[in-house]
Amino acid sequence: MQALISSNSTSISRNFLPKKLSIDSWNTLAPFYEALKTRPINSKNDLEKWLKDRSELEAFVGEDVGWRYIKMNIDTTDEQLEKSFNFFVNEIEPKIAPYENSFNQKLIQSSFLDELDTETYFVYLRAIKKEMEIYRDENIPLKTQLTEEAQQYGAISAKMTIEIDGKTNTLQQASIYLKSTDRKLREEVYKKIAQRRLQDAQKLDDLFTSLIKKRQQLALNTGFENYRDYMFAEMGRFDYTKQDCFDFHNSIAKEIVPVINQFDENRKTKLKVTSLKPWDKMVDVDGKSPLQPTQSGAELMDKTIACFHNIHPYFGQCMETMKEMKHVDLESKVGKAPGGFNYPLNESGVPFIYMNSVGSQRDMITMLHEGGHAVHSFLSHPLALTAFKDVPSEVAELASMSMELISMDFWDVFYTNEEELKRAKREQLEGVLNTLPWVATIDKFQHLLYENPTHTLMQRKEIWKNIMDEFSSSVVDWSDCEDEKNYYWQKQLHLFEVPFYYIEYGMAQLGAIAVWRNYKNNPTKAIEQYMEALKLGYTKPIAEIYATAGIKFDFSQEYIHELVTFVKSELDKVEK
Repeated sequence: MQALISSNSTSISRNFLPKKLSIDSWNTLAPFYEALKTRPINSKNDLEKWLKDRSELEAFVGEDVGWRYIKMNIDTTDEQLEKSFNFFVNEIEPKIAPYENSFNQKLIQSSFLDELDTETYFVYLRAIKKEMEIYRDENIPLKTQLTEEAQQYGAISAKMTIEIDGKTNTLQQASIYLKSTDRKLREEVYKKIAQRRLQDAQKLDDLFTSLIKKRQQLALNTGFENYRDYMFAEMGRFDYTKQDCFDFHNSIAKEIVPVINQFDENRKTKLKVTSLKPWDKMVDVDGKSPLQPTQSGAELMDKTIACFHNIHPYFGQCMETMKEMKHVDLESKVGKAPGGFNYPLNESGVPFIYMNSVGSQRDMITMLHEGGHAVHSFLSHPLALTAFKDVPSEVAELASMSMELISMDFWDVFYTNEEELKRAKREQLEGVLNTLPWVATIDKFQHLLYENPTHTLMQRKEIWKNIMDEFSSSVVDWSDCEDEKNYYWQKQLHLFEVPFYYIEYGMAQLGAIAVWRNYKNNPTKAIEQYMEALKLGYTKPIAEIYATAGIKFDFSQEYIHELVTFVKSELDKVEK
């Protein structure tokens, strides 16, 4: 087994900041921000040195808040951890924002700007100019309120538990029962989960209403008609428009939903049920016990390392380094916020993977997904500026979703039984296509809500019902589950915490299928192209990064049809 990636080789060496520095007050950081603000720039070399020092400060501050966020999510019951994060949000971030704006002005107004290499800095400067265009002092306190308020979603969700056989389960832990072959048990657990969610439905509705109101004000302050248009600017969506999103929605409705309906018709037939209910969607159609690739977080980590080594030695080394440095927290537990993520830590260069694993097939996929993000962090870390590593989600999710599919050839690490391996692959490929309508559902929901920010709760419910009907399987019978269906959107963390960050999953899923198709044709070349694309970070436009990976940035109906046909052909091979 090859050596670990040394943390010494990944960590950014400090040249501008002291070797030892901790943020206990704004006074700790203020001198460094002031020094950058007032430093004279008399040459191209001065400008590039200033950019590197700014980048070093951004990496340090970003990693500090990163650890505060990670620790708070791991244990939402610890008030000190929440205070630590909120201290940063309330006391540090608002003071940084004006400096960031002044830095942007200093850069753009520099007489040496034109001497910078156009190819290297084009994407970065494009983003800086957009940031300056939408910056408003009056939005600083609003953003602080939004950040703090959005965290309430995690705190509310973390408290959701249900009793099964006298044992307290998080909703993530309880979800494993939805794969049980005992239909009565599945129904019982499903309804318990639904009822528990509904207990907080009004609370989450009120939270979301408050967030929408503040987000709309943010947009109005910046001169936009609505928050959707503001977010397209803030997220730097230079490479596609809202109309492209609408085209994506329509393509999914026409090309994917009929396939999902067919999946569910087959499921209904195999399960021999007169009515396919929501609690029938996760159980194995042949009546087999739920897939359980691992028994613990430690086993999940070790098997992922082995799987990644088989794909490419470097990928395995990345995961080994994270394990060695304890940059993982994988198992679900009471008090832990829901969800999973890979958090880039740009100073140390070694990211952190956070999960709520209960040993299911879905957890294995999540780990492979977040592992793809982690490899991306490692590969892009050598880039000169922190901003170069701040990739758009369309690229970030390409890295993670491609890893899910590429890794399938090596899932024998998780499944030694051939039949279980086939089941796992079938479940994954069906899941890939099932993902796309849900992405379209969530994205279209956001567009309509923020186009109509003063909507009532009744109107919100009606908007959701119409979109669910458009993109959901027509085979699933929701009768007796209408309340659950009406609030199904509340399961989606992104709506509360990272608005408009979701269609990227759909775009990247299409890209990942294309990467996988290349891999099936020429594994060595496909991995090489994949790695070269990830090394670019965000130094090229999205379409160029996709082209470097050997694929197209395209979500037309024709292209989607082509990719769906490929996935269906691979599903047929698994079935043989």
